Amino acid sequence: MSGSPMAGPALFLGGEDAYVAFVRPELDPADPDVIRAAAEAGVDPAEFAGPGDTWAVLYETGDGEGDGFDLPGVRNTEPAGFAEQLRAELGASAGPFTVDGGAVLRLDARPAGPDAYAFTARLTPPGDDAAPVTVETGPLPVAALLTDLDAFLESLA
Repeated sequence: MSGSPMAGPALFLGGEDAYVAFVRPELDPADPDVIRAAAEAGVDPAEFAGPGDTWAVLYETGDGEGDGFDLPGVRNTEPAGFAEQLRAELGASAGPFTVDGGAVLRLDARPAGPDAYAFTARLTPPGDDAAPVTVETGPLPVAALLTDLDAFLESLA
């Protein structure tokens, strides 16, 4: 679900203990890392402020394991396409469905009670030595998912 304290476009699927998120963090000029990078570059930190250009996937598996990875070269159209495909399936399906997020993500959805879905996200981080990760979410209400998807897509417009 959306509602992350992180600035920038973000789409969260899951709850506090198990989730997958697409994020494009916004750079904060008060962040110590931004200040340090600006000092090294010899510029004011405000010049670095604003939307970042690197998308990332964050996840928590539900057993205390979590991490994330960058998606270099991903443009806004790819996360938007994933969100649009998920939105279309949620609006049209009454049964299980799969949303293909490319080489790094496949999302299998299954009904989980009236007007809710649970998801199995299969993540494949980039890199030769990266191990695949599976994240199982609990039931998520369709109405809330549709609202979050609309907000995410609007943030990309």
